[in-house]
Amino acid sequence: MNEEKKYKVLIVDDDKFLLDMYAMKFKNLGHDATVAVGANDALERLRGDMNPEIILLDIIMPTMDGLELLEVIRKENLAPNATIVMLTNETDPAKFEKAKSLRVNDYIVKATTIPSEVVSRVIDIVKTKTI
Repeated sequence: MNEEKKYKVLIVDDDKFLLDMYAMKFKNLGHDATVAVGANDALERLRGDMNPEIILLDIIMPTMDGLELLEVIRKENLAPNATIVMLTNETDPAKFEKAKSLRVNDYIVKATTIPSEVVSRVIDIVKTKTI
């Protein structure tokens, strides 16, 4: 039987309930999911020894939003090979364009996608990503 690859995932959001729920969904499939409560927590982990293969970023967060965080990740070349997906309820087309300009691999709206779909879609994105 062909064994599915397991990924190291970093989930960044300011909503602890959502963080725990998405982490559980990834862990139930055998992935190594770590949560970061907000951008500063994420930066601390990424500047440390964490090198995730997948990063899920919310946009709407206090202090530093997900797009500002993404700019720092790109500028500092943190997790350079990671697949980055915006997972947010932000539907402003300008924010979507900004995310695209920062080379996100996809943009998922939380309100229109159930958590199990989010996980399968993210894994599909990683599998089809061309570096």
